Amino acid sequence: MIHVTPAIDIDENELIFDFIRASGPGGQNINKVSTAAQLRFNVRISSTLPDELKERLLKMAGSRFSKTGVIIIEARRYRTQTKNREDAIQRLVALIQKASEKPKARKRTKPSVSASAARVFEKKRRGSLKRIRQYNPEEWE
Repeated sequence: MIHVTPAIDIDENELIFDFIRASGPGGQNINKVSTAAQLRFNVRISSTLPDELKERLLKMAGSRFSKTGVIIIEARRYRTQTKNREDAIQRLVALIQKASEKPKARKRTKPSVSASAARVFEKKRRGSLKRIRQYNPEEWE
């Protein structure tokens, strides 16, 4: 079990790992050893996450989220499989923790009387300036 928050634990059986060859520097080792970890976590079939958290998580995942409801995280920062695997898990945990924080509800506010008056005054000033600049052919005859 992977501990995410006091209320959420993820079963490691829900995580699928594929190890692929990483790109970038590394010499001959990069061509022989598959060190980059690709973590797949199916959010839609996960039994440990509440529905509202699933929705927020899918919105936050962005391009890491596939159409089938799978979040794909690629970790290729380190040279070993174990470190990349741990890095992928930590990034998934961080994403879930961020999604578990409920967003603040927006309080509707009304502009003050003075702010409304200032807005109207500025609109009238701008309109009068445009009226002055307007070309009127009758005035030029």
